[in-house]
Amino acid sequence: MSPIMFTAVADKGGNFGPFEADTTVVYNKVITNIGNAYDGTSGIFKAPVAGYYYFTFFYHAGANSKSALKLMKSDSCIVEAFDKNPGSADNAGNAAFLQLKENDQVFVRLSPENRMWASGCTTTFSGFLVSGM
Repeated sequence: MSPIMFTAVADKGGNFGPFEADTTVVYNKVITNIGNAYDGTSGIFKAPVAGYYYFTFFYHAGANSKSALKLMKSDSCIVEAFDKNPGSADNAGNAAFLQLKENDQVFVRLSPENRMWASGCTTTFSGFLVSGM
């Protein structure tokens, strides 16, 4: 089985958000994309084969704002991370193993009325195929 792995960075020049609705985070600076399963224009990973995958996301909350991000599989929240203390600039993240069918989609969503820092190389989304089914 061919390897499938990616790492991408959200580099949008500063604060990203807040928005009125859930917003998919587009990690536009693609570092690695072996298998081309991650789309750097939509922010969506689409499983090219059924299998067991591992995903991580990390982010910098930025100062004076609350933040909340969720790792999504289609329309289901799998894990989330948040910073509800707007007086600090914290880092957060989470990770999960997922069993995916071919064409399942995984992405990170920013919750409404939240924001994150999207500049440099602090806010990342990565994943890889652990094994096929």
